[in-house]
Amino acid sequence: MDDDTELVVSSSDQKMDDDASTENPAAPRPDPPSSDDSGESDSDSEDEAESNQQIQTLESELSANPYNYDAYVQYIKLLRKTANLEKLRQAREAMSAIFPLSPSLWLEWARDEASLASSENVPEVVMLYERGLSDYQSVSLWCDYLSFLLEFDPSVRGYPSEGISKMRSLFERAIPAAGFHVTEGNRIWEGYREFEQGVLATIDEADLEERNNQIQRIRSIFHRHLSVPLENLSSTLIAYKAWELEQGIDLDIGSDDLSKVSHQVAAANKKAQQMYSERAHLEEHISNKDLSDTEKFQEFMNYIKFEKTSGDPTRVQAIYERAVAEYPVSSDLWIDYTMYLDKTLKVGKAITHAYSRATRSCPWIGDLWARYLLALERGSASEKEIYAIFEKSLQCTFSSFEEYLDLYLTRVDGLRRRMLSTRMVEALDYSLIKETFQQASDYLTPHMQNTDSLLHLHAYWANLELNIGKDLAGARGVWDSFLKKSGGMLAAWHAYIDMEVHLGHIKEARSIFRRCYTRKFDGTGSEDICKGWLRFEREHGDLEGFDLAVQKVMPRLEELQLIRLQQESTPVKPSAGLKEHNSQKRKAEPNVEEESLAKRQKRKGQKEMDVGGQSATVPNTKNVKAENGKTADSNKEETEDAKPLKPKIYTDECTAFISNLSVKAQEEDIRKFFGDDGGVDSIRILHHKDTGKPRGLAYADFVDDEHLAAAIAKNRKIFFGKKISIARSNPKKGKKEFTRRGNVDGSGNSKEPSLISEKAKAPLGGEMEDVRQGNEVEVRGKNTFTVPRQVKPLGYTTPKPSADETPKSNDEFRNMFLKK
Repeated sequence: MDDDTELVVSSSDQKMDDDASTENPAAPRPDPPSSDDSGESDSDSEDEAESNQQIQTLESELSANPYNYDAYVQYIKLLRKTANLEKLRQAREAMSAIFPLSPSLWLEWARDEASLASSENVPEVVMLYERGLSDYQSVSLWCDYLSFLLEFDPSVRGYPSEGISKMRSLFERAIPAAGFHVTEGNRIWEGYREFEQGVLATIDEADLEERNNQIQRIRSIFHRHLSVPLENLSSTLIAYKAWELEQGIDLDIGSDDLSKVSHQVAAANKKAQQMYSERAHLEEHISNKDLSDTEKFQEFMNYIKFEKTSGDPTRVQAIYERAVAEYPVSSDLWIDYTMYLDKTLKVGKAITHAYSRATRSCPWIGDLWARYLLALERGSASEKEIYAIFEKSLQCTFSSFEEYLDLYLTRVDGLRRRMLSTRMVEALDYSLIKETFQQASDYLTPHMQNTDSLLHLHAYWANLELNIGKDLAGARGVWDSFLKKSGGMLAAWHAYIDMEVHLGHIKEARSIFRRCYTRKFDGTGSEDICKGWLRFEREHGDLEGFDLAVQKVMPRLEELQLIRLQQESTPVKPSAGLKEHNSQKRKAEPNVEEESLAKRQKRKGQKEMDVGGQSATVPNTKNVKAENGKTADSNKEETEDAKPLKPKIYTDECTAFISNLSVKAQEEDIRKFFGDDGGVDSIRILHHKDTGKPRGLAYADFVDDEHLAAAIAKNRKIFFGKKISIARSNPKKGKKEFTRRGNVDGSGNSKEPSLISEKAKAPLGGEMEDVRQGNEVEVRGKNTFTVPRQVKPLGYTTPKPSADETPKSNDEFRNMFLKK
């Protein structure tokens, strides 16, 4: 709930407490709400239609959003006004199932039900009071509860022995819960004394022993009351002296002198008076209605801090209870309260009950749920009870997935401790731990992938698989499953390897190194894993394993070093503004090749055919020099030379691309294939990103073109039982080349076509150019296919017959064909 909700709860609590400030357990019960109450005015009946309309509106709002706290409060208020008891009960039950009700709401609910109570439904009302007191310790709610029992409970009326014991037990519960309330605690003590005086009145005057015992019981309550720092202790002292006078003991009722009172009682009362004086200003601050909600909360925290310094856990707990009743949804307050109870009480029902209330009031705080599980474990709760709380916590919504992880780990910690404990009565199976880990992994992996927290969870899991589950295959399965989804975490690979090394499984550890040394890790992780393999072989392996590691790792380290050098030497990319400027500049420059074509066409007198409003130019098929004596290719070269040079980032001028390569081939094998003097500078074998296995592809960098040509000459040679393909690498080639060779020998057999070095280009307007040299034809342009000789020009249509022309008959057509 938000801050506005807190304000509603706080103000309503204060209002209800103010209304009940003058009540005591013997006060008469209020009248039940009734639609035919004589006090109802005519104006109320006139407003009934408007109230019903508001009720329907609120019902629609709550149906759409059942978590609207303010709407529930307003809805209950209207139902009380209209005396719709059935709907009122349903609304309160629905709200209490979602929210912890404030003390004022519980008091209002209990009073409504108590006003309708009869001897048959007393247990239901008692249960309602107990529900309210289990949420918050309210003085007003306690007084109402005790007063209801005295008036309506048949087992208490008439002061039977069972009823007397029941009421004494309830009053003793109420004293630590509400009797230390500095400003309102007197109500509990006075109610207790009145009840015992009622019991005294029922004792026969002839039974002196019983009467003396009862008088001593009342005197003891007075003495206890006078030792508690409460408001108006002087009035309590006067009442005590008056009561003692009735018993025949004169304690000088007209003065505050304690000389005639026992020394023990006088000392206790004097100390209580002093303690009240020390707390009077704190009580004044928290009762100041002019303070804001935040300021008042801070005053409560100051009060709590003061009580902690006094060292009385009962008083500290009492002020905490007052604070959580005023601010029921303050998570910081509940955390502080429960931490204090853990530190002081350590175990007991009071702690688990406080955690139950805290998680009900603030279910969105994962830390409260986790410490609730620990409190249950300390209290030796059953597995059924602990599991129920754990399942309930997982249904809540927390602010981060770390809180869910903490809950899962707390659950596993408890299972592990209880499983290994010799004091456990019930037997626990390891499958519970395994199921919890699996549930945590399935839920958290999509949200916490590649995090140290998730790594810690799986490391813990694998460790327990080994130590408690005694399942090595299960531990390896945990790591293999985790690495499939988080294989980029170097720490995960190290943890897996460390587990195998710790178990003495050198071969398995070496296998893991071979799986991950070619992977790409963040920062220097790739170098670290390679160096780690060498260190592993030096410390744990044999000479054969060390030689294998050197053979695998050293080329990889050289490759990584080369990549780093290339990254460091890569110039900064031009900004977007510079790219746009260069692009506009290129657009403004004329196309030199197009200009040369136009000049050649003009000089040779090529004709243009205008068909359908379009111009189709027939290009010259001979490579003729332009007017300036230079060919189009030479003009193109000059244009390219005139362009500004771009920064060189990476080239494949002396690189061969190798395909159909055996996955067993290593870098040294490829070097040997090209020969000792093959001029190989470096070799890069490509691997699958996910599995790390070779793809059967590689790049080989040569020192010059001569060695590259020698390498290409080995194309289609057998290497590791496969015919490998070797070609010059040209990854930046952005367009396809279309080449048509018309070189045919005299026998009509077509010769092997040769490659054309330049891309086919076409002038603007859809024109196309083909350059003939002997029998070779190169077609360049947008339409990169050979055009048949008898092709109509673009836009040509078959002429339609004239409208004046008379259609020919069948006989005329037949005679025309016969003449031919």
